[in-house]
Amino acid sequence: MREEILQYIYSKNELKQFIREQPYWYRKLAREPESLEQFEIASLHYFKKTIPHRVEKFSNGLHMASMMMGMLQSLNSSG
Repeated sequence: MREEILQYIYSKNELKQFIREQPYWYRKLAREPESLEQFEIASLHYFKKTIPHRVEKFSNGLHMASMMMGMLQSLNSSG
């Protein structure tokens, strides 16, 4: 693998962890260094850091807070 690509990957902890857990990418980047952008996108999907994943996480948190507020209101009204 090219030295500058390896340095770039090791400079970012998530990319380093991703390439260790998915060694397929090490071989692919060694053969096709131009697929570095695809590697980063795959990493974002793996760690669920894409915009749709973040929106879903926020939505789930909001739903959970709404349920908790509903439970608190029902406890206050019954007590």
